[in-house]
Amino acid sequence: MGRLGRRPRADLGPGALPKAISALSRALRGGPSPEIFRKAKFDLPEAVSELWSLLFSLLWLIHQEGIVAPRDPPDALEDQIRFVKWVLCCHGYGRRRFYQLPEVDSHGSCELLLAFSWLLVHFSLPERFLCLSCVHQGDDVRICSCKDLASYPVPLTIGPKERVDIHYIQWLLGKLRFQWRSLYASQQEQCTLLNKIHMYTRGCHPDLSIGHLSVSETEILRFPESNKQLLQQLESENSCLEAFLEWKHMELVYWQWMVNRCSQKLTKLPELSTAMMKEIQEAVGCELAALEQDCGVKSSSHGLQRLVFREGGEPTSSGTYHVTKVIQVLRREEASLEKTFRRLQEECQQELAILAHGLEGVIWILPPYLRR
Repeated sequence: MGRLGRRPRADLGPGALPKAISALSRALRGGPSPEIFRKAKFDLPEAVSELWSLLFSLLWLIHQEGIVAPRDPPDALEDQIRFVKWVLCCHGYGRRRFYQLPEVDSHGSCELLLAFSWLLVHFSLPERFLCLSCVHQGDDVRICSCKDLASYPVPLTIGPKERVDIHYIQWLLGKLRFQWRSLYASQQEQCTLLNKIHMYTRGCHPDLSIGHLSVSETEILRFPESNKQLLQQLESENSCLEAFLEWKHMELVYWQWMVNRCSQKLTKLPELSTAMMKEIQEAVGCELAALEQDCGVKSSSHGLQRLVFREGGEPTSSGTYHVTKVIQVLRREEASLEKTFRRLQEECQQELAILAHGLEGVIWILPPYLRR
């Protein structure tokens, strides 16, 4: 926010503001119209519904980014509003009036506009969605040693008056173990197929640093009619890029329009956010430093990397990621997950023993998967 005062004043002509908001909406894949922003600035209730929908759609896409099996979004408006408040709270949004808004689309459009403007800077939304719209033709693999700080585990609390069926817990553990085995088997099968394609297409790629085709590139050669779909994706990416460039050219128009009416509120938000996030950033920094030291992975390796088949002694390029490094990271992650799984097994075993101790005439025998 502090950067706003260091730029020269932009031209606030009659058509500049609608063009800037229109470019921002197109860069964010179909956001509200400029009329909705105008109504929200004057705190009109007609803009509440669309702004809640905008905040939820943006935060849901960001929250689901990088998840292997994304969940379906909630349909109920109350659940969507709770999700928006929860994510903003996790990221340090400190305006109390926002969290006091009711879980219905009755009022508070100006507060929602302030929250959107804060997200616009905090997440760098246009840049982030520009990366999401990129067309990837390689066999990408996501390498990241950081944990999702927004995915907090929900502990199982058993009070003195609560009763939990032991057989149901055993069934859940067995189901979880079966799903992990199914996931591992499907990943093994996928790796085998990728290896066959990479070996069969060696020497076909024009880029010598890659040397082979990906699955998408192989499909394009096998089925030339799929080029139309690729062309549509590239045109969509190009339109997003054009909207992003137009938004960056007229970004100051939007911020001057916001500051003219909401300068005090906007200046308080960074102060509150900084105070709340300082302690969180220190704790997260220590955790990430320890995690990088344990995993041996630098922060530059985060993000999507093209998966390239290499043999021993072959050189690698900066745009690819060696398969052996991926295997090393996955093995370290597997060891960490195994350790966590054992700890959870012990905790579950203790909980089950406590529950079984209070049942008369019941003999507690450990199931086979808890005896190891």
